[in-house]
Amino acid sequence: MITLRTCFSLRTIAVLVLAVLALAGAAAKTQRLHLATAVIVVSRWPYLPGSLLPLHVDGITPPYSLSILGQGRLLNENTYEVPVTSRGGTALLAVGNEAGLGVTHLRIAAPPAPNRPLLLVASYDEGLVLHDERSFSVVGVLATGGVPSDVAIDRRGRIAVTDTQGTDLTLASLSPWGVTRIGGVVTGDEVAMDETTHAVFVTDRDWNGAGALTRVGLDSSVTRVTTGETAEGLAVDERRQVVYVANTNDGTIAFVDARSMRVIRRFPAVARAFSLALSPDGRRLYAISNEATDSPFGKAGEAIEISLDGPFPRTVAHSGKLSFPLGVALDERTNTLFVSDEERGTINVLDARTLRPKRSALTTCSIPWKVTLDSVSERLYVPCAGDNEIDVFDARSLRRVAHAPFATGAYPLAIAVWRP
Repeated sequence: MITLRTCFSLRTIAVLVLAVLALAGAAAKTQRLHLATAVIVVSRWPYLPGSLLPLHVDGITPPYSLSILGQGRLLNENTYEVPVTSRGGTALLAVGNEAGLGVTHLRIAAPPAPNRPLLLVASYDEGLVLHDERSFSVVGVLATGGVPSDVAIDRRGRIAVTDTQGTDLTLASLSPWGVTRIGGVVTGDEVAMDETTHAVFVTDRDWNGAGALTRVGLDSSVTRVTTGETAEGLAVDERRQVVYVANTNDGTIAFVDARSMRVIRRFPAVARAFSLALSPDGRRLYAISNEATDSPFGKAGEAIEISLDGPFPRTVAHSGKLSFPLGVALDERTNTLFVSDEERGTINVLDARTLRPKRSALTTCSIPWKVTLDSVSERLYVPCAGDNEIDVFDARSLRRVAHAPFATGAYPLAIAVWRP
């Protein structure tokens, strides 16, 4: 049980902490102090307005009291909420029981300027980490209250962040800054925005024992359709209004009508179909088989190309064996397909027409996840979950850019780019 106290009790706890620390400093070595130091775990970077931060306490065990002095409030017994109207500042969080005491200073950042180019990183352990696109410096962290696995942003500056362990989709807007949460989006994996209808699409890994696709309308309405077993990868054809969903555990790709949310067909694609990439003209769909050579089954993964011309889809190209492929990004200008390999820490560089290697793989940091190509800057962004870093390559020269890789939130899985 966790008990919430008033600001008065916070001051009491803070005074007690200072007193205990002073006593510890002055005490002789023969004295024994058994009061533990409690630590509230927070990010090293400031939090953005609208953050919802479940508080984790190290050093003591429940029951204990949590209190706050400054901006924000405590919700649901152990969750700290930063006011969405905040323009920066600090807060003091205190925790204590008869076993130990502790205080934590938490910084609050002002909302990001909407005319500032940004990199948005879905950090599994910390939330959405916003970086300046030019310097890579951290602007702030939007704690979503859940566990993000993906992020997307549309041309209007509306941000969508999944919760892969929960039931809420976090929506934020840059101009004006605002944060809302939509319920009923269960175990969200990937997210994509439809610029035509302004709907948000999310794959649900597990919904009533199956994979599904959820559509969140501009009016916040939520609709869902079962697509197969364990829905993961996602691609949206805005012109045809078709959503493609990779069902990893049955190896199919579901074709879903974006408006009616009806499954048009299920295409048997490749074992463990995980990630998808769609060509801008909607004629080619690439799927990644997330199999590993060192798995108990000893099967290598691969990339396949599916032609969407004609009345029926058909597989027209296979790559060679890939060690443990995961993420995929298509560079239409150079006809290059980038495929991350989470086992080797590399990026495969394939010809998008033949799926043959164009050159040797790029060496990057540990556990590269969902790669993103920014067609404006012609940069390839690689979130490296094993190193808590983002690696960056020039998509033309395939050389690492200056100051990359750079540090980000813990266990980054995906990245989106905002250009005003």
